[in-house]
Amino acid sequence: MREVELLLPAGNLEKLEYAIKYGANAVYLGVVDFSLRAMRKGELITLENLSHAIQLAHSMNAKAYVTLNIFAFNNDIKLLESCIERFKDAAPDAIILSDFGILNLVKKYMPQTPIHISTQTNTLNYESVKFWRDLGASRVILARELPIKDIAEIRKQVPDIELESFVHGAQCVSFSGRCLLSDYFSKGERKANHGNCSQPCRWSYKLVESTRPDEYYEINQDERGSHILSPKDLCLVEYLPQLIEAGVDSLKIEGRTKSLYYVSAVAKAYRGAIDEIYAGKTDDLHKYFIELQKVGNRGYTQGFALGDNNGDSYSYDISKGLAGADFLCEFKNIKTDDDYYLVKIKNKMLLNDEIEIITPNEQFQTKVVSIKTDKGEEVEIANTNDDIYIKFSQQPNDYHYALARTIGVKQHVS
Repeated sequence: MREVELLLPAGNLEKLEYAIKYGANAVYLGVVDFSLRAMRKGELITLENLSHAIQLAHSMNAKAYVTLNIFAFNNDIKLLESCIERFKDAAPDAIILSDFGILNLVKKYMPQTPIHISTQTNTLNYESVKFWRDLGASRVILARELPIKDIAEIRKQVPDIELESFVHGAQCVSFSGRCLLSDYFSKGERKANHGNCSQPCRWSYKLVESTRPDEYYEINQDERGSHILSPKDLCLVEYLPQLIEAGVDSLKIEGRTKSLYYVSAVAKAYRGAIDEIYAGKTDDLHKYFIELQKVGNRGYTQGFALGDNNGDSYSYDISKGLAGADFLCEFKNIKTDDDYYLVKIKNKMLLNDEIEIITPNEQFQTKVVSIKTDKGEEVEIANTNDDIYIKFSQQPNDYHYALARTIGVKQHVS
């Protein structure tokens, strides 16, 4: 069986590093102005550090793909022309794009760089894939709306191009994300296809009758609320064998704006599932579905993959992703001689708490046996955003990249 690529988002340099450590073979990243995700936290990836980001991925034996997948206006084309040499010098493993004008510029200035066609092009059939192949693309990122059986047909008809498919993450109510709701509702200030979507599909709506402007009515007539445009998140971890069999070359995770914990935990789950599949163990992939409930989600669906997408694929009662486990702390690269670890607290931790630690190679339950401040004072509570020292009853073999979370799955996750 050929080896499939696990492709993770790299919203900033730290997430890039953790994604690879936790199992990604490749990452995709973007810079401000040319990407469909506007980053706000961490050491952001810019034109100035783009080369460093790609070199970091390469040093960890992973590939790095750069997204230039906006729908470009004239001023975008002019801006890209003025700085495209910077992209060329950074030497990405591929450029992800959707715009014909950007395609022309990449072919002109970066002729040796592989081209990956973005899911934004809504590629649904083998003739479209042939079209992109004949224009010089080496990979097509298929639309999320495709059933697995159609992917298999595309592979059969076009064997000489790589196929990439989304397997996990948030979905858009619009066709492959080509939405204008945010543009309209923000009067053009929050353009969805320039990386700044305000996600109006996640809002709760009520109905107003024109002669009664102060009276509001629920659009839905049941107790689940009115988030009628908010799809559940995609999760295909239990269907990876079928996707691999269908001929998918790269399994893609959505989420460049998601947390460090999300990127790490999702990468770990999919890496574990893929490794078991290649080892011939496909009977218990459901355990990875349980693991994925521990990260933020709006409930999970298989979307269009099985060919039966329906009303159950929408999250009527919630619009914000809820995690089945709380992210408790991130380990810093400091361990004292008496086995205290410096950690960054993400959610409050208490003395004697039972918690779960994950690392790229470990996962186990342990207990908080001591908490100390940087002055050596023993305390019983580690508060959110504290940098503090903690000792655990069981320690990770390699604490670099270790994370801690609560045990089990909360019931609010479906």
